[in-house]
Amino acid sequence: MSETILRMCNIVKNFPGVRALNDVSFDLRKGEVHALLGENGAGKSTLMKVLLGMYRPDGGTIELKGREVQFDTPAKALKSGISMIHQELATLPEMTVWENVWIGRESTGPFMGVIDRTSMRERTRKLLEQFGMTLDVNKRVGDLSVAETQMLEIIRAVSYNADIIIMDEPTSAIEEKEVEPFFDTIRQLKAKGVAIIYISHKLDEISQIADRVTILRDASMIGTYDIGDITKDQMVSRMVGREITDMYPPKTHNVEETPVFEAHGISKPGMFENVNLTVRKGEIVGIAGLMGAGRSELVETLFGIRQKSGGEIKVDGKTVKIKSPGDAIKHGLAIVTEDRKVKGLVLCRSVLENISLAHLARYCFAQFILKGKEKKKADEMITALKIKTAGYGALANALSGGNQQKVVLGKWLSSPPKLLILDEPTRGIDVGAKYEIYKLMTKLASEGMGIIMISSELPEVISMSDRLIVMRDYKIKGELLQDELSQSELTQEAVMRIAFGE
Repeated sequence: MSETILRMCNIVKNFPGVRALNDVSFDLRKGEVHALLGENGAGKSTLMKVLLGMYRPDGGTIELKGREVQFDTPAKALKSGISMIHQELATLPEMTVWENVWIGRESTGPFMGVIDRTSMRERTRKLLEQFGMTLDVNKRVGDLSVAETQMLEIIRAVSYNADIIIMDEPTSAIEEKEVEPFFDTIRQLKAKGVAIIYISHKLDEISQIADRVTILRDASMIGTYDIGDITKDQMVSRMVGREITDMYPPKTHNVEETPVFEAHGISKPGMFENVNLTVRKGEIVGIAGLMGAGRSELVETLFGIRQKSGGEIKVDGKTVKIKSPGDAIKHGLAIVTEDRKVKGLVLCRSVLENISLAHLARYCFAQFILKGKEKKKADEMITALKIKTAGYGALANALSGGNQQKVVLGKWLSSPPKLLILDEPTRGIDVGAKYEIYKLMTKLASEGMGIIMISSELPEVISMSDRLIVMRDYKIKGELLQDELSQSELTQEAVMRIAFGE
């Protein structure tokens, strides 16, 4: 058995009105991958923040390499050999790839005080090659895709040569073809004795890469298991405290013939040319494709975030002009964007303010906000979506990722739209919360709402869609209908053949 490099014993952490960690213990061995599982809000991120010194525990001890420690800041934890890949991207968009990797650790050349840019660019290229990436190291990070930015976070963490690396949803935005090279790197790190704490909701990944798994539920530790001694179904039931026999709810909605949304001949220079898309009442239309296929760009153009150069949009059969998100909202469109923290929420404002933000005029009389009406709607959304929060006055940045996603949904569903666009709606969300979102989608469709769903998780988008569109190179390259194909025909392989152009 490998030596234990880290022990967290009987950790307790309280916030006003909430016990975030209740007597939680966790240990990590040299050269192992130890998965940390639990629903959003179970305490995983809080436990890691206690380890990194972002939170001071209210009870318990931490031992690193046999010595009791208590870090005051993540910087001190990093100096002691603990690095972290955050789920929410923490790059500097105005700086280049190589500058983001080495910021705060710049190398100097033979002349005192002069940064050795050539050396750092070359070291960055070698790190990228290790992950099979051919990214231009001089490219501005703000111009990268979400997947590329996530890979950059991974590369930066590896570059610290840490003894312990915490990986929080490290593959949530990278393509399947990039996952195996990433796992190869994890195996290389293990061989060097690096210990990895792996937080993920992708149970297939955990079964493939982890040595042990610790499960948290409702701020308490359920148990630690060798990966060979626990099945995926057992992981799920111990995480959520109940059996989930089917990951996808039965379809209770009927697709009507009447289109709720039509886009004809949508064009944008350098991107789309004559793209057509129709969504009928009560229909869930999935959009699949590789990263960079143009999925997010298409729905952002339909919503007015990006300006189209040509084409026509109809809502309920009537031609409408959508030149801005405000126009889209006015005509009954809503969008849950891929990056909830950047485009979906105002993190420094309350749950109440975020929920009312998209339809603020509905809560106003003259220049005054009717607080009672606003609070009533916020309470309705918190209850309906099962948002775990201390109350509608809690700040959005105090919530777990899954509950933040529910707040974004509440913002749009507080005034039900005719068309709901969901871009990676379950990214970084636990299996229990995923199931709740799937049930909500089915319910909304049964009430006649049209839904567009973008997802990189093929089992998800195949199972939830009535009609599946596959994009490649900013074009719609295929369309698959659930009721026209057998289960043997509507497969991940069939979708990927279209996505790759085979």
